[in-house]
Amino acid sequence: MRRVKLDRIDLQILQELQRNGRITNVELARRVGISAPPCLRRMRALEEAGFISGFHADVAAQGLGYEVMFFALVGLDSQSESVLRDFEERMRAWPEVRECHMCRGPHDFLLKIVARNTKHEDQLTTELTAAAHVATVQTIQVIRTGKREPGVPITVPEHDEEGVEVQHGDAAHARLGDGGR
Repeated sequence: MRRVKLDRIDLQILQELQRNGRITNVELARRVGISAPPCLRRMRALEEAGFISGFHADVAAQGLGYEVMFFALVGLDSQSESVLRDFEERMRAWPEVRECHMCRGPHDFLLKIVARNTKHEDQLTTELTAAAHVATVQTIQVIRTGKREPGVPITVPEHDEEGVEVQHGDAAHARLGDGGR
C-alpha cells in the first residue's frame, strides 16, 4: 500500500459530494474554488482511486411500505472461513438485509434489516434463526433514529499546504492532486 496525500480541494470535493451526491459539477467547482474542468478531473480521479465508491438515492423506507427496521446480532456455530463466507453470501441474497457486518466480540455478525411490519419481522427472524450454521439470533427493533449520517467525517484543513495523508493500494491514486485549479 502506498500513501496518498489528499489536498484541501480533494477533501472539499469529497465533503460536498458526501453531503449532496446530486450537486452539479459547476456548483461543486464553485464551492471548492476551482473551475469546472479540473473539478471534474479531480472527481473522476477520486472515483478511480476508490475514494468515492458510488452514488445513490436516499429512499424513504416507510414510503415504500417498510415500516420496521431492526438489527440482528447473529452467532454462528463455526467461524471457519467457508461458513463465514457462506453466511455473507446468503445475506447478500436477502433483499431485506440492508447491511451485513462481520464483528469482533460476542457475536459474529450484525445485520440491519427492514420489514414491512412486525409479522414480516417475525418471519424474517424465524428464517434467519433456521439458516445453516446459525446458533443464536438476538434482534433489536428500532423505535426511532436520532442520527443517521452516512459516510465518514471529513475535516478540511484551513490552509492549502495542509493535507491528509492516507494509505491507499490503488494505482489510480497517482493522478490525485494534479487536477489543476
